[in-house]
Amino acid sequence: MRARVGALLACGALALAGCSAPGPPEVTFFADGDSIRADPLIYCDALLESCERGGKPASLKVRPGKPVQVSLPSDVSETPWALNVQYLDAQGRPQPVRQQVFTDGTQHAYTVTPGSPRDQLVVVEIQQLGAAYAADSRGNPILDENGQPQLVVRGVWSLRIDYAS
Repeated sequence: MRARVGALLACGALALAGCSAPGPPEVTFFADGDSIRADPLIYCDALLESCERGGKPASLKVRPGKPVQVSLPSDVSETPWALNVQYLDAQGRPQPVRQQVFTDGTQHAYTVTPGSPRDQLVVVEIQQLGAAYAADSRGNPILDENGQPQLVVRGVWSLRIDYAS
């Protein structure tokens, strides 16, 4: 009898553990033969009504001129998302942030390559865009240069580069 009760309790615990809601999606960064999975710094539902905060930037050592590969889960890649990259030139001067936006849901990975073999990547950031749009104080959508409503970021994953020689 005790064995049955113990087995039932164990099965019940497993069933409860399996029913918990999944956490926010993770993004994986690869560089110089190493990888790290990053939790979001912030992650909101699609309409930005409920948000979780508290993640920290991931970090990897990357040598100058070396690329960083980014792999996104389908929860992120099948929605509009943006890639932001900051790097230093060969003289150590910060360069303007480069941004690329993906909207067709087919880009599941990306390789970030520095501008030249002596440039050093500093930050690689992924931003998932939500279904909500930016609005002015009267609730009117704020439009971009193409006349489209600006979508608001719902999730952010960041990789800080530690310099490796």
